[in-house]
Amino acid sequence: MARPRKPLLSRDRIVEAASALVDAEGLDAVSTRRLAAELGVSGPSLYNHFRNKDEILDAVADAVSAQVDLSMFEESDARDWTAALHDWAVSYRAALAAHPHIVPVLAQGPGRRPAGLRVADAVFGAMVRAGWPPTQATYIGALMRYFITGSALGSFARGFVDDETAYDPADYPHLGQAHRLAEHRQQVDEGAFETGLRALLEGLTLQYERTAAARTVRPAPNGA
Repeated sequence: MARPRKPLLSRDRIVEAASALVDAEGLDAVSTRRLAAELGVSGPSLYNHFRNKDEILDAVADAVSAQVDLSMFEESDARDWTAALHDWAVSYRAALAAHPHIVPVLAQGPGRRPAGLRVADAVFGAMVRAGWPPTQATYIGALMRYFITGSALGSFARGFVDDETAYDPADYPHLGQAHRLAEHRQQVDEGAFETGLRALLEGLTLQYERTAAARTVRPAPNGA
């Protein structure tokens, strides 16, 4: 029997094609018709694997979540909870920075996405094992997601044009060098992320110490 000229359609091929479209042109570029054309198949054949465009975008988002390193949350890993959160956050942001157009979908939360749920499970489990109360561990997971996805939604440096005449000192006396920010976009964005991440972790460390201290305080017996 002759081999088919094109690889058989699969979920992985659809997700790969959709990911390429999202990366190149953004979320609005994805449609079942466009994907079918890119893959050289008929539109209805996609529905054997996904019910609609939203399911395809969910799968693209989950493929990005699967790129995030979770090894620091394994019980065998020697890193403490602050180092683990730091290294995970750096890995997570790197994955999002490589695929910025899918960030709005990821920001909605994991829903039923397997890789996204593994991320949430790993963070929560590690925080509880470290001694955080479950409620606070939930807050930390939410806080980290807000911070990381927010940092990946846009570039501060790209918000300024590289025209030195755009920022008149008479109007903006402190923005004399703002036109140079775009030139140093990566340095500015990564430096801001690292500064914020360390400040966030230092604040959490103080809360952790207060929580631990409160646990050691026991009420005196009656009559003492």
